[in-house]
Amino acid sequence: MDELLAQFLIESRELVDKAVDDLLALEKTPNNRERLEDAFRAFHTLKGGAGIVEFAAMQEALHCAEDAFAAARAESRSVSALDIGNCLSCLDQVLEWLGTIEQSGAIPPDADAGDIVALFARAGAQQKASAAPRTAGDGWLAGLLAAHASAASTARSAVRYTPEADCFFRQQDPLARIAALPGLLAVDIGPRVPWPKLDDLDPFSCNLTITALFATSPAEVAAALGDESRHAVIEAVSDRTRAIDAESLARKAAQILEAQLQLLAPAGEPHPQGRVASAGLVAANVLRHLGRSAESEAVATAAAVSIAEGRLEPLVEAIAAAMKGPTSAAAGASAARRKDVGQTMRVGADRIDALVRLTGELIVAKNSLGHSVKVAEQQVSDLAVPLKSQHAALDRLVTELQRAVVAMRVLPLRTAFQRFPRLIREISAELDKPAALVIDGEDTEADKAIVETIVEPLVHLLRNALDHGVEDGATRAQAGKPAVATIRLSAARDGEHVVIEVTDDGAGIDVTKIRQAALDRNLKAPEALAAMSDEEALDLVFLPGFSTAKTVTHLSGRGVGMDVVRTAVARLGGQVELRTAAGRGTTVRVTLPFSVLVTQVMTVEAGGQVFGIPLDAVVETLRVDSDRIFAVGAAHAIVLRDRTIPLLRLANVLTGRPNDHSDDSGPIVIAELDGQLGAVQVDRIGGRMDIILKPLDGLLAGVPGLAGSALLGDGGVLLVLDLAEVVQ
Repeated sequence: MDELLAQFLIESRELVDKAVDDLLALEKTPNNRERLEDAFRAFHTLKGGAGIVEFAAMQEALHCAEDAFAAARAESRSVSALDIGNCLSCLDQVLEWLGTIEQSGAIPPDADAGDIVALFARAGAQQKASAAPRTAGDGWLAGLLAAHASAASTARSAVRYTPEADCFFRQQDPLARIAALPGLLAVDIGPRVPWPKLDDLDPFSCNLTITALFATSPAEVAAALGDESRHAVIEAVSDRTRAIDAESLARKAAQILEAQLQLLAPAGEPHPQGRVASAGLVAANVLRHLGRSAESEAVATAAAVSIAEGRLEPLVEAIAAAMKGPTSAAAGASAARRKDVGQTMRVGADRIDALVRLTGELIVAKNSLGHSVKVAEQQVSDLAVPLKSQHAALDRLVTELQRAVVAMRVLPLRTAFQRFPRLIREISAELDKPAALVIDGEDTEADKAIVETIVEPLVHLLRNALDHGVEDGATRAQAGKPAVATIRLSAARDGEHVVIEVTDDGAGIDVTKIRQAALDRNLKAPEALAAMSDEEALDLVFLPGFSTAKTVTHLSGRGVGMDVVRTAVARLGGQVELRTAAGRGTTVRVTLPFSVLVTQVMTVEAGGQVFGIPLDAVVETLRVDSDRIFAVGAAHAIVLRDRTIPLLRLANVLTGRPNDHSDDSGPIVIAELDGQLGAVQVDRIGGRMDIILKPLDGLLAGVPGLAGSALLGDGGVLLVLDLAEVVQ
């Protein structure tokens, strides 16, 4: 592949991600002109790039999408839900073409944009057909909002539905169709044309116009209305009303801010603190009402400074700056972004991976030098002191290099999260369960391997949240819940770990159903299920083959969901926890290491061989006399701080000998395994070291209980244990 085509692939994928993000934002806020311009610019740039590499089919497909945006811009209207869906389909086709180019290294000669062109052609015909009813009912939305003020405060969309005159002959009930739409708040019914005299009335002809308010988005209403949406006008309520009132609201806010400046103008009048407190509070509230929270906080802080210093200037300057509007701040932010862009450069992932490998070799060399230092100290050599000094300096430099390499490999989780809003949109429409995805902490950073690998587990978790967690609209209405379910995807940094949570506000998990499903699928014996606590029964959802679905669909029913999540997360060195509350929802918490580049281990000796134990799993170490080790049936345990903890002797487990603790008082490692404490007795505890963990291959590949291997300073190989598998 030539360099121009490779650069085209990189830039095109970035533009597709940006365009998808803008389209999904437009679906929620159709009148957002900034997002409209950004989306138009992304499609235009994509088309220009296709022209540079002479990819005619891609140019043709993107030109159709560009025309849809151009029409919306020219007519000063929002992009329709139909156009947004078609634009997303266009981007899907672009991604398919980009994948083909990446595999073959050339433009696909048989690429055809006919299907995409036909999509936009049909959309244009439908919009022309519905143009007459759209203009005929001018002012209907204002009247509907005025008639239902209480519903208007929570409404997100409004519909003006004019069914066809012969719909009764096709066994259609227009009012029932509207009543079945998700999130219905209010309905008005009127004649499409004035009612004729009773003698002239045709009872078999539908002469109705139905207007309604909904708590769901325009896209969700359009999806539920299906083909009948061609006979309806669907508007975004909040955005339209905000668009109408924005100019007058800004004008009134400016007048109020100007009045606060006039209140602060007389510098020589007594009691300035009262005027400062009053002006600061009013100005901050006005800015907060406008949604300019950062400027509101700045004004409030300036007011506090003015009161503390007895000067009016800080507050006057803050209000004056706010009156100039957010444009100056936005310009500054834009300039900062341009500066950042100018100071960045693209580096191929293979080059960073090569640097990672070199860093790993340096860590091995550092560990080898440390071994030489110990040998020199044992032989009382004159070289021991300078060697120890040089080892300390090398250790510091390698640690700094390691941190720099880790920083190069990190990515924001936004890279993984940005594909999920569309996933929720499609599954929600397919299941007829209106749902909104709320994302928090998408700027949280993690290692590139973590960000790339976590996508599949999160897809399973989000599907489960929608398919199994969230109730349908009727059930939610009976429970007094909002018609639109909320699924929250959040991420945060916790020390050397990254925590990701998927939370839904559904019905929660019924443990009784979990037990019954495990019994029906022969995953556990009836006696074992009866002896389980609710927490243990809840953990059954992670078993391979487990599912509560009655039928198999392409979304669920095959029992390959939660077990895939736990397996993938465990492979990354992480853990999965499940919490649920009846009627309130479920949370799945995924804890992952921040970086998989370097692993810290504690060395232990058992059966004459040295092993490594991941330091993340170690809670504490202690020494227990043999008379404090108790037999529990065929097993053994210790009591630590009034808590009974099962105990295994590592040497016996690895050699297959029976567990005998009668004459042993070796040190014990307390480890956390899948949320439970376990005790592992070893012969000797060594030190702590940083290693580059390498997967096992050859004869050791697939051996249970081993997480990987690393090279020691003396040239030996350190086997790193997977304690969870060892205990099992």
